[in-house]
Amino acid sequence: MDCSYFDAGVCRSCTLMGVPYGDQLARKDGHARDLLAPYGDAVWLPPVASAESGYRNKAKMVVSGTVDAPTIGILDEAGRGVDLRECGICAPGVRAALPVLADFITRTRLEPYNVPERRGELKYVLVTHSPDDELMVRFVVRTEAAVDRIRARIDDLLAALPTAVVVTANLQPEHKAVVEGDIEIVLTPHSSLVMRVGAIPLRLRPQSFFQTNTAVAASLYRQVTEWVDEVAPSSVWDLYCGVGGFALNVAGAGRRVVGVETSAEAVRSARATAAAAGLPHVAFRAGDATAFALAAKTAPELVIVNPPRRGIGAELSGWLEDSAVPHVVYSSCNPTSLAKDLARMPSYRIRTGRVLDMFPQTGHVEVAVLLDRV
Repeated sequence: MDCSYFDAGVCRSCTLMGVPYGDQLARKDGHARDLLAPYGDAVWLPPVASAESGYRNKAKMVVSGTVDAPTIGILDEAGRGVDLRECGICAPGVRAALPVLADFITRTRLEPYNVPERRGELKYVLVTHSPDDELMVRFVVRTEAAVDRIRARIDDLLAALPTAVVVTANLQPEHKAVVEGDIEIVLTPHSSLVMRVGAIPLRLRPQSFFQTNTAVAASLYRQVTEWVDEVAPSSVWDLYCGVGGFALNVAGAGRRVVGVETSAEAVRSARATAAAAGLPHVAFRAGDATAFALAAKTAPELVIVNPPRRGIGAELSGWLEDSAVPHVVYSSCNPTSLAKDLARMPSYRIRTGRVLDMFPQTGHVEVAVLLDRV
């Protein structure tokens, strides 16, 4: 993949840009296998490749510049806007939306936020693309006055961007390195984006986590479902469940599944999907995964964990080590933190593992492993 932004030195986010994709995948696969070799005589399945470009289903774009010439992309070291609206790793539906959103910013007179001067209204536009070529568009603004401006011209936006089925405004008034605030105002009749990934059409609400790469996420759900069906537990916990991708895919045949997630919006998404899919044996709880495990009176036959980059940490690793849980599926976006957690769980060994390239052109990778208690 070629990138004019990378070649010009204005964006170096994709640190492996220019490295042949086959070499990228081989390096990631080899690194994961070497790093995790001490934790079991694992059977490693072939790595799952991704499309090299156009794979990213969501874009978190900083808005800068001026009302008449907004930039949508990132900030340079001086806090000035760098326009990346043609970013090649973004899905085509996302790229097509960005010029329309730039025009909407101008027409609505939404002043981009100036970080060095701490003035302006619009901080970010967040765009998510679904397999049905539909969009969720979120404007992160500082004041309710900006929300009113967007609401007043929402019909114009929907006419110019008919693929946008969910449009919201998020209030984040503070000057700090936080993308979004707690208050989300839905401006369209629909409040969730349907993500048809695997067998279950997931419902994605604003402020809900979803995997960045839709095609590889589908492969990840299939792989984890195969492992769970192979073990055939009657009860499963899905900790850090997000919108319920794992929990909903492994449910079936009366299997009792509980998903736990800190984001209340993600839990609302998961519950809506479960109800629509007719899965009465799946329940979702809003709360901390570690606290849930420590407070539980009984343990399930299998635990799925899909934590953020920091991993599950010492407390939850210790709980698993001391538990009677016979099987764990660990999906990790950081093999280094996965290895640290496995070192705290010597009673578990990797039976099988797989690298899934969720993030081509970068050094990041998803690794999923099936662990057995020995």
